[in-house]
Amino acid sequence: MSDTKITAGSFKPLKVDNHEEQEKISAPSLTFTQDAIRRLKQNKVAVVSFFVLLVIILAAFLAPVIAPQSPNTQNVAYANLPPKIGNGHLPGFKGTATVSGVTVDKYQQAGVPKGKSFILGTDYLGRDLLSRILYGTRLSLLIGILATLVDLLIGIPYGIISGWKGGRTDTFMQRIIEIISSIPNLIVVVLMMLILRPGLLSIVLAIGFTGWITMARLIRAQTFQLKEQEFVLAARTLGETPTRIAWKHLIPNLSSTIIIQTMFTIPSAIFFEAFLSFIGIGIPAPSASLGTLLSDGQKAFRFLPYQMWYPAAVLCLIMVAVNLLADGLRDAFDPKS
Repeated sequence: MSDTKITAGSFKPLKVDNHEEQEKISAPSLTFTQDAIRRLKQNKVAVVSFFVLLVIILAAFLAPVIAPQSPNTQNVAYANLPPKIGNGHLPGFKGTATVSGVTVDKYQQAGVPKGKSFILGTDYLGRDLLSRILYGTRLSLLIGILATLVDLLIGIPYGIISGWKGGRTDTFMQRIIEIISSIPNLIVVVLMMLILRPGLLSIVLAIGFTGWITMARLIRAQTFQLKEQEFVLAARTLGETPTRIAWKHLIPNLSSTIIIQTMFTIPSAIFFEAFLSFIGIGIPAPSASLGTLLSDGQKAFRFLPYQMWYPAAVLCLIMVAVNLLADGLRDAFDPKS
């Protein structure tokens, strides 16, 4: 047997890779909201829709500053003037119209002073159409936002209480929802018109009367799932009140559902208001909304199509942009995606 003495220096460590360096996560940790925003930014369609909506909202709520004149200022002498920009060199905005095959300068016929023009033309009472579209968009957006607030204030607490309590309470609350949802919205609007004066308040209340039902049902379904989760059971074990649990644990975890449903509620409310105003039971004259502008424009659509095309284009742009943004938010806030 060899008498070789074994020491610590007799062994040399093998060359190994630094696994800790390889397994280190280089990406920064993100919260759920930060990760959702990151995914939303990757959706180019949703980002473009967001900026389109932002421009429309800013233009609408800055209407008193950027509108050429008051939306209700009438000048019958300037009635039904076509669109014109500057000196009328831009195609489609020359201020001319074709009558019996002859091109006529409508501004010259109406005696409009040189240098004065209406970018989107005028209506049958000589009111500036651009000003009325700006103010009308503001009113339609305001109705959509107010109706959505009613939706949130009623739908979220109702859905949480129904899902949290369960049992007979849930059954009773769901029967109320079924009764309300069975009443057509148009009947509710007509009844509101009989009780209240036609206007902003009656339309918002009519839309909000049934608009919160979808939100309440979605929140109820999510609450049923969340209340069995470990973090909620832990909070109940620690003696937290149901109100505190709802505010601190349920609502933050319901935020994605609330945001997505809100984005779908706003265009629905705007379209419903436009429909009511179009059939003549919405915003009363002389106030302008996108619905009243469409109603006025369709009366002369055959001869003056621009009076309907421009408000219709704004309404379509709002509806498409909001729905595309809502789709983007749904994909961004969906944990399964």
